[in-house]
Amino acid sequence: MSQKIKPSLSKGTRDFLPREVAKRNYIFETIKAVFRKYGFEQIETPAIERLETLTGKYGDEGDKLLFKILNSGDYLKDVPDEVLTTHNSQLATKHIAEKGLRYDLTVPLARYVVQHKSEITFPFKRFHIGPVWRADRPQKGRYQEFYQCDADVIGSTSLWNEVELTQIFLEVYKALKIPVTILVNHRLYLQRIGDFVKQGAITAEIIAAFDKCDKIGIDGVLNELSKYGLSQEELNLLRNVLSGTINYLNIEIQESEEGKKAHNDLSKFFGQFTNESAVIFYPALARGLDYYTGIIWEVVCNGVQMGSIASGGRYDNLTEMFGGQNLSGVGISFGIERIYDVMEELNLFPDTISQGVKILFVPREPAVEEFTYTQVQTLRDAGIGAEIFLGNVKKQKQFDYATAKGILYIAEIGQDEVASGVFRVKNISTREEIRQNIDELLHLFISQQ
Repeated sequence: MSQKIKPSLSKGTRDFLPREVAKRNYIFETIKAVFRKYGFEQIETPAIERLETLTGKYGDEGDKLLFKILNSGDYLKDVPDEVLTTHNSQLATKHIAEKGLRYDLTVPLARYVVQHKSEITFPFKRFHIGPVWRADRPQKGRYQEFYQCDADVIGSTSLWNEVELTQIFLEVYKALKIPVTILVNHRLYLQRIGDFVKQGAITAEIIAAFDKCDKIGIDGVLNELSKYGLSQEELNLLRNVLSGTINYLNIEIQESEEGKKAHNDLSKFFGQFTNESAVIFYPALARGLDYYTGIIWEVVCNGVQMGSIASGGRYDNLTEMFGGQNLSGVGISFGIERIYDVMEELNLFPDTISQGVKILFVPREPAVEEFTYTQVQTLRDAGIGAEIFLGNVKKQKQFDYATAKGILYIAEIGQDEVASGVFRVKNISTREEIRQNIDELLHLFISQQ
């Protein structure tokens, strides 16, 4: 006899019950409605990409988090003996894994644009919703499988795109009633800061350290960077940057092409949000991904310890990596799992979120089932969600069933109801009872839509 396996999930993944799915769909539909209003169109790409598409786009740390898929069949048969004996997984990977699960939706977008360039109208405004995978350590708000919800503009360098995408952030979170702060920085500003430290020799290290500021604090960042032999003057400079004493408006920041562009972009950008306190300059924001080249964002929820619930930035050379013409792009990504967790913590989901079915009909005996089913179908034909509960069970079971599914009304059908065509309809939450025929019920539900 085969051993019974205890059912369990892979770490960092989750199942979702029907009500949870309804809540997630509420988030998706809210975001989609805003995307469409701003002219974005939906696309789809495969969950599986070639590893050569994915590697080298996210930095060394990102590459380590890629989920790799073993080749089909005997994946070890073509691995050279000298590679096997090294016991080096990195050397073996190119022989045993050609594909991987996508890490985000941006790199697949760049590949998509290059492959379908002749079929796309530019500037290309697309949105994409789908699961992505990262072999990260699971913790609160961080999963190995999670959904992203992205909007990007490809083929336009206009700063108005950054303004519009920020407006999308503001509009979506207002609709979801989530209090947020939108943190903004510029990668060229960070590069300019790097110029002042060891003549730019450790700019990448500075960006990587800045990206940890929320976790380890300013002192932690400076302590991490001190191992590169920085002088006290250089450490003081970085402290002043992180504390906001030095920012993109300082004259010395503007004394280079990179500094000038960062100053001009950020000045024009913030000029559109002078009355919006939720949009702020945040000098520690770095966005560790290597492909960002301009303005970058992260969105955090006020009053909830969750990390960023959305992010994004400008990238100017991603399509070149796939042999295509250099097309500038800019995009944002909503972290659906974290948004869901925030809304649960703040109790922001509407009570009516899963009320797809308005009424539950319960036939008291088999003889009235056909009549009851006819009434249910009449409502369904009119676009009203209705359900029939079959089975000889106690009334409490019927009420429990309706309550669990978020159904507001219940109607029991017996011979008297068949004869009169008038039903006793009970509101489950208030226990109030009304008497209505099918036409009156139909009018009631239509008026509530």
